[in-house]
Amino acid sequence: MGVANSGIMRGTYKQFRTHALAMAVLLTCGAVFATAQDRALQLDPAQSSVQFTLGDVLHTVHGTFKVKQGSLQIEPTGKMAGEIVVDAASGQSGSGMRDRKMNKEVLESARYPEIAFRPDRIDGKVASEGKSSVMVHGIFSIHGAEREITVPAQVEMAADHWTAKVHFTIPYAKWGMKNPSTLFLRVSDTVEIDLAAEGPVVRGTVISSQ
Repeated sequence: MGVANSGIMRGTYKQFRTHALAMAVLLTCGAVFATAQDRALQLDPAQSSVQFTLGDVLHTVHGTFKVKQGSLQIEPTGKMAGEIVVDAASGQSGSGMRDRKMNKEVLESARYPEIAFRPDRIDGKVASEGKSSVMVHGIFSIHGAEREITVPAQVEMAADHWTAKVHFTIPYAKWGMKNPSTLFLRVSDTVEIDLAAEGPVVRGTVISSQ
């Protein structure tokens, strides 16, 4: 009787240990999956900015645009979702006359009030903590047209906060926008863009950019 009970106890212990191990594996995988899926990046417009640089024969023009809103999600597979939206009419270069010309003749911001970037995938791995260098692919919308672009990004992640810096060139004349050059002033037909974005890391598999 004692031997039989001992065998039953050993069998029961083995089953318990097997089930416990399987449960631990499932819980661990679930925790990793939840961490990867639930982390999303909310953009803080007050802490984010867009700077542009336009060269001409006399001097280089520097200016800024205001970021309206944004949110991003990065999946473990490298797939991305979300959007960063910029106010096209907010451009300032230090000259009211130049800014009015830019809004009216180049960007036509009354007709196309927003500039947006919608990333769809990321090449490279974003570390859960610290800095990462990656390439981001997505759709860039400006002046009523959508174009595919791939841009380099420097990303820094913390437990509850993130920052990113992106630099790229827009061949605005090639993309159908007017070059504002005059007989006496020639400007480049490309413009350099530097996006600095940051905000909180939030939880939830779906977040809104509104």
